[in-house]
Amino acid sequence: MSHMSNENRTPFLATRRQVLGLSLAALGASLAGGLVPGLATVAEAQAATDAAQRIADHFSNVRTMTGEFVQFGPKGEQTGGKFYIERPGKIRFNYDAPAAFRVISDGKSVVLNNQRLKTWDLYPLSKTPLKLLLDDRIDLSGSKVTSVREERDMTTIQLSDKSVFGNSRLTMMFDPKTNALRQWTITDAQGKDTTVMIFNVREGVKFAADMFKIDYGLVSASTGRRTNR
Repeated sequence: MSHMSNENRTPFLATRRQVLGLSLAALGASLAGGLVPGLATVAEAQAATDAAQRIADHFSNVRTMTGEFVQFGPKGEQTGGKFYIERPGKIRFNYDAPAAFRVISDGKSVVLNNQRLKTWDLYPLSKTPLKLLLDDRIDLSGSKVTSVREERDMTTIQLSDKSVFGNSRLTMMFDPKTNALRQWTITDAQGKDTTVMIFNVREGVKFAADMFKIDYGLVSASTGRRTNR
C-alpha cells in the first residue's frame, strides 16, 4: 500500500465518537482467515469461526506492532496518523493535525485526549472491543463471524456482535498470502461506512516505557467525560 502524502489528504475534523469508535475497533482489525461467503449451515458457520480463530491465534503471538493509518469518513473525509500496540491491552493512536486527538490504552483504561480542548474522556478497557482484541488470546467463539469471502488478492471477514459492536458491523480485509491486515470498515446502524487503511507496519518493536502511560491526574482535572475504572 503506498504512502499517502499530506498534500493529498483532506483534513478530517473527526468527532469524539468517530475517533473513539474507529480506534476501539481498530486492531480489531488484525484477526481472521478465509472461507466462503454466506454461512448458510451450522457446519459452515463453525468452519468459518475455526478458520478465523486460527488466524486470530496467530495474530495473538504478535506482541508489539506499529505503523501508519489513513481514515476515510462517510463523506470521503480523510485524516491519518500513527498507531502503536503492545499486547496485552495497550494501544495508542496519534492523529495528525488538524485532528488533535490521541487514543491511549494502558491495559486497564482507555482515554480519548482532545489536545486542542485539553479534555480526557476515560473508559474501562473491559467495556470496549479493545479488551477482546488485545487479550493474550483473541476469542472469536459464538456467532461473531457472519461472513467470509476468499479472493485471489484479498480475504474479507465480517463480524457482527451486538454485545461488542451494537448494531454496527466490522469488515476486515487481509492479504491472503501473509494474513496481514490491509484495512477495515465500520458500518454503523445507519449504513454509513468509515474505513481505515494501515501501512508501513512493523512488528516486534520496542517502545519507550511511557508510550502507553495515562496521566490520571490530568484526566481527573479535565472537563471531559469520566467513567469508573
